[in-house]
Amino acid sequence: MKIRSLAAGVSAALLAAALTACSHGGNDGATGADDAGVTLTYWASNQGASLDNDKQVLTPELDKFTQQTGIKIKLEVVPWSNLTNNTLSAAVSGQGPDVLNIGNTNAVTFQSTGAFYPFDDAALQQVGGKDRFVASAFATAGTSGKPPTSLPLYSQVYALYYNKKLFADAGLQPPATWEDLVSDAQKLTDPAQKQYGIVIPGGTVNASMHFTFIFSEQHGGAAFDKDGKPTFTSAGMISGVKQYVDLLGKYHVVNPSAAQYTDASQSAGDFARGKAAMFMAQTSGINVLAQNGMTADQYGIAPIPAPAGGDKISSFVAGTNISIFKNTKHLSAALKFVKFMTSDAEQQILNKAYTTQPAVKGAPAAFTDDQQKLAVFTKILSDYSKPLPLISAIQAFQANVGGAVVALIGKAATGAAISDADVKAALDQAQQKMGTN
Repeated sequence: MKIRSLAAGVSAALLAAALTACSHGGNDGATGADDAGVTLTYWASNQGASLDNDKQVLTPELDKFTQQTGIKIKLEVVPWSNLTNNTLSAAVSGQGPDVLNIGNTNAVTFQSTGAFYPFDDAALQQVGGKDRFVASAFATAGTSGKPPTSLPLYSQVYALYYNKKLFADAGLQPPATWEDLVSDAQKLTDPAQKQYGIVIPGGTVNASMHFTFIFSEQHGGAAFDKDGKPTFTSAGMISGVKQYVDLLGKYHVVNPSAAQYTDASQSAGDFARGKAAMFMAQTSGINVLAQNGMTADQYGIAPIPAPAGGDKISSFVAGTNISIFKNTKHLSAALKFVKFMTSDAEQQILNKAYTTQPAVKGAPAAFTDDQQKLAVFTKILSDYSKPLPLISAIQAFQANVGGAVVALIGKAATGAAISDADVKAALDQAQQKMGTN
């Protein structure tokens, strides 16, 4: 699942209020011997093609849980456009569900409200233990030094999708370095035929932040220091942004029209129609390409390559986590439900249905029959991914840095040369805005 922004109307005052809103309250304890007859309210984020599709996927699994435990689940599927504000409002009022999903990029923001149950060592043992989870996915659960207030449920990562026929016709192999990618893209670009080496969602703020993070990490950069202060104008950040913008501004391997693509589905459409030979997208790109009529045998998957000598970071750890509201009256039942949802069996069933990756080690990815794709995505998640900065200001980072990169891509699309100094100036402006978000 992609990163989602906090709505503009959510203020710092709302977060501050949430810090003290929820008391520990009475609950049935974490060791209730008999939870049969309890009803839990579960807010499930929209993972499928529609809210009804989520109900179709989840209902038989929730019924299975009820048959096993006697615990009933009242399911509410919440669209992402409402989930963040609904969650913060529930944190303030103390009137929330028992269990809910959150975007993992919001984990630290919600952890800071104090409204969620902390999974300390004892609680983690009740759901099977920390070591069951893929380490990179578990790292999204909250800030280090504090018990996490969410656990990974569904994971996604970025990869490089490439058109097998176009590569084969040109005698090319999937690129192993960024330099290879640029060279391949140049060979596969023919503006007269309206074919380009790679397509990007150039007008998409969140994707622009994603790629800034990935490429700056490849250069050893960091968007924030150890104290959580922004370091947007560091050398690694500048190099990472320049690497991305140069695809259009310097190498001209991207159709300038892609600067106007405000949704990743637009760039996926170009790739599916053979108008671009490469496309960087998350795991769910498989579904989007299928919707555009592209069959799985027409494209391959490879890690997004780093420059020669750079750090092999191909993605951030995207996805969805599951949390318990601290003031639930049914803590033991809620823990049993979290254990069920993160069990090996359910992880395989649900992640297959949603074209996402299991967050536990005991469940192999199964969202496609193509073993090459499964192996590459699994390798990226386990070895080539890092969480986004574990800070509560992640939405401001997305808005400010993502917006700055979109503006640079827009300038490059007009034919303007983009220098290191231009990138630094744009990132400096983004950093100055962080104090006002």
